[in-house]
Amino acid sequence: MNKPLKQHLIDPEICIRCYTCEMTCPEEAIVHDDMNVVVDASKCNFCMDCIPVCPTGSIDEWRVVAEPYSVDEQFEWTELPEQEEMGASQDTSIEAMDEAMAALLAEAHAGAGGKAKAPASASKPSINMYTLGKPAEATVQGNYRLTAEGSDTDVRHIILDFGGQPMPVLEGQSIGIIPPGTDADGKAHLPRLYSVSSPRDGERPNYNNVSLTVKREEQGLCSNYVCDLKPGDKVKVTGPFGATFLIPDDPEARLLMICTGTGSAPMRSFTMRRQRTVGARSGGMVMFFGARSPDALPYFGPLKKVPQSLLHQHLVFSRLDGQPKEYVQDRMRAEEDEVADLLQDPKTHIYICGLRGMEEGVEKAFTNIAESIGEQWTALRDTMRGEGRYHVETY
Repeated sequence: MNKPLKQHLIDPEICIRCYTCEMTCPEEAIVHDDMNVVVDASKCNFCMDCIPVCPTGSIDEWRVVAEPYSVDEQFEWTELPEQEEMGASQDTSIEAMDEAMAALLAEAHAGAGGKAKAPASASKPSINMYTLGKPAEATVQGNYRLTAEGSDTDVRHIILDFGGQPMPVLEGQSIGIIPPGTDADGKAHLPRLYSVSSPRDGERPNYNNVSLTVKREEQGLCSNYVCDLKPGDKVKVTGPFGATFLIPDDPEARLLMICTGTGSAPMRSFTMRRQRTVGARSGGMVMFFGARSPDALPYFGPLKKVPQSLLHQHLVFSRLDGQPKEYVQDRMRAEEDEVADLLQDPKTHIYICGLRGMEEGVEKAFTNIAESIGEQWTALRDTMRGEGRYHVETY
């Protein structure tokens, strides 16, 4: 019998096809087709560079195999295969392999968000219905600027109409937008991922439309394309993607949402879903939302109309004239009692979305607040993650 080996795999159900791992891999061992992103076992040297950059943890999958799964086999998967049974004579080599792999993973996970799990009561999502080879075509219904004219930050609210094509996207999922044209090598551009900012029944209920929150980046190929779209324009769309950053259907669940900038997109979809379904019967929602100033904060006006009884808002600004800089982690510490109460409630779900740089500060704030109630944050966080109550998507 061949000596067993540990193969690095990607979970096709959780992967959001952001292609970050593929662009990061120094060995070019990660490849994709129209359906899946996979790891080529013949090229992978377990450098682990792909682990910390994955926003969902889908990259953190392993199987001990006698023969590695081929790239073509993986391209056909809709879910991961079960672990194969190994003979007793292979136990010693597998154990040694696991010890070595554990050491590598511990180092790789130093900056990673960890493997995500969906809330137990969340609806089952549809995944990868539209692909690179067979995208959906949506029509732009609207393009509205969310930030003040003259502000350095140009954030847009884009509404896409899918007509008769089904787009069963859930709150917290993403869709891909394919920019037109080709790259320097003459290849079609890969889609860019955007979290939906509308609830599952649409921006307008039952009209099969989806909204996105998109920030224009100076050199952003896709963001400039999307931000310049006009009503009536046609857009190629892939997805939906994502199976873990989902809202619990339990109306008693409490949501603690921490976001910056366009990381507010899924939080808006969560809030609208709760407004339309459970309203005042909600278990409660608390949001820490950071931006430079009110002019640069997406949905600042509409947020003011959401009842505090449904959504307790902490709007945090880092560039107010005459005021010291304040970030979401600073306000979390200032509201320690409220955050501590949420951390102690087994019905609390935490959602963090925004720029990757926010993670360190938020983690430190959680560490301080957990210690104030006699808890060790990393242990509490890992328990919550294992129960599908801790969710991070940063970019």
